[in-house]
Amino acid sequence: MAADAASSPKIAEVVGVNRNQVDLWKQRYRREGLDGLRDRQRRGRPQTYGPEDRLTLVKTITTRPPEDGQLAARRRKARMSMPEVARILRDDHQIAISESQVWRICKDMKIKPWQVRSWMTSHDPDFDTKAVDVCGLYLDPGENWAVFSIDEKTGMQAKSRINPTRPADIDRPARQEFEYKRHGTKALFAAFECATGEVIARPTDSTRSVNFVSFLAELDSQVPTHLELHCIVDNLAAHGTPGVEAFLDTHHRVFLHRTPTHASWLNQIEMWFSILTRQLLHTAEFADTSDLASAILDYVSDYNTQAKPFNWTWNATAHSPDSKLTCARDH
Repeated sequence: MAADAASSPKIAEVVGVNRNQVDLWKQRYRREGLDGLRDRQRRGRPQTYGPEDRLTLVKTITTRPPEDGQLAARRRKARMSMPEVARILRDDHQIAISESQVWRICKDMKIKPWQVRSWMTSHDPDFDTKAVDVCGLYLDPGENWAVFSIDEKTGMQAKSRINPTRPADIDRPARQEFEYKRHGTKALFAAFECATGEVIARPTDSTRSVNFVSFLAELDSQVPTHLELHCIVDNLAAHGTPGVEAFLDTHHRVFLHRTPTHASWLNQIEMWFSILTRQLLHTAEFADTSDLASAILDYVSDYNTQAKPFNWTWNATAHSPDSKLTCARDH
């Protein structure tokens, strides 16, 4: 890069080192040629664990163990701990290393073998088409279209604590009794209007298809008649029954758009469910299911007074410029 007249700051930015380091190597090359680029004797104690030892450590952590054999028997734990890594390096690779040194190397290389993040792979062959359809509704809905993100939240527990919750105090968080009484569960149909951020919700006892159709009818009655209703839903069986198809056949302005399988994260209502859980359901107490339903409706009413749409940043055009929006059924 220096031969191509690149500046020291530019070289430092590309290579990822300090500018002073770039200037030092330039000076050495001018004085000594290629010999000036060789590593020199450094002050201080030499490195105990060299590059090969560190690569072995990384390989031990990032390689899945075999399903059988002696090594697998010693690595049948669900998570890799620092003592476990140190023991494997000592027994299998003759590298005498302490668990604290393993931790320091992992920290330096930003490797966290004790952490596990769950994920789900979608094998939907039409993933791209459906994703473009859904995200296109968020970013560029048609004229006179009302776009709603719809889903169900199940298993919401109406529960109360055995002992009263203690409020927060100076230098002490609120304290909530671990033990609780159950008073039943409730399900919730909710529709998030993507343009305004407002929510329409209906607590219910189940997510059966008949309840879903009833919720669609309620939504249809609340949206101005000159607008088309484009509803984003997941692949729950209740969303594709003959009853739902019959409703769509008699309500020609209502359209369903399906997310790809195992891709409910594309549905904006999931983000609102997270807000509802954190702000109400996680710590609140309810005397019974009616109390739970009333609390949810009160929360929705208050939420709508300050509702804002989510800032969706996925660029459908950049990902699939030739794709077109598709609907669940034809006109």
